Amino acid sequence: MITFNEIKHIEEVISNLTFAEEIIVVDSYSTDGTFEKLSEMQNVKVILREFKNFADQRNYAIEQANCEWIFFIDADERLTPELQNEIVETVNQPNGIEAFKFPRKFMFNDKMMRFSGLQTDQVFRLFKKGVTKYREDKLVHELLDFTGDFKVLKHDMLHYSFSDYASYKRKTEHYGLLKAQELLKKGKRPNWFHFYIKPAYKFLTNYIFRLGFLDGKEGYTICTLNAYGVFYRYKALENLLSTSPK
Repeated sequence: MITFNEIKHIEEVISNLTFAEEIIVVDSYSTDGTFEKLSEMQNVKVILREFKNFADQRNYAIEQANCEWIFFIDADERLTPELQNEIVETVNQPNGIEAFKFPRKFMFNDKMMRFSGLQTDQVFRLFKKGVTKYREDKLVHELLDFTGDFKVLKHDMLHYSFSDYASYKRKTEHYGLLKAQELLKKGKRPNWFHFYIKPAYKFLTNYIFRLGFLDGKEGYTICTLNAYGVFYRYKALENLLSTSPK
């Protein structure tokens, strides 16, 4: 796990990992007591390391692992007992598969979001050590550089990403800035299409065509914030271009 200021999540997520032979947490100098709380836990190895980007931090964490199988979890994610059992069964009988995806259910506080573009969310989280790593060119929404056969587990991981409007907006802006840095390296330049059409398309796709309106007011909020994240990405890119050396 990689963390930064996750004090409200850290005890509960660690309690989900009793099946693990080792628990390694790389913390980015949290200021809310996360590191101190982790340091009190006898079954956790916690390492302080400056945050560069998500892919870099995750790859560093992989290097610290000693076991044959690696399972990644974020602090705002939870495992049901059924999923915990499935993970253990999977690593004991992998049947030649070296990487596994997890279906995720997005939780808006305590309400499960069933639509809003989130209904097909799947992430790689379980894989053999040495077969893959996270792509260094993806600074956010990081991707495993894995091309072999994989399998999707049956049971859902719960994703408690939304606790309040302000914190989710801050997270969206943080991701947007990292994405802007990716685009800057690729030589992209924003224009009116990126500022107006792409955010509108994002909203309409998730709210109308992917049935976000069926999630009620929560669906409208999530679809609006995710569209805002697209706008913010290109605004951040514009700012980076204006301050970068000519």
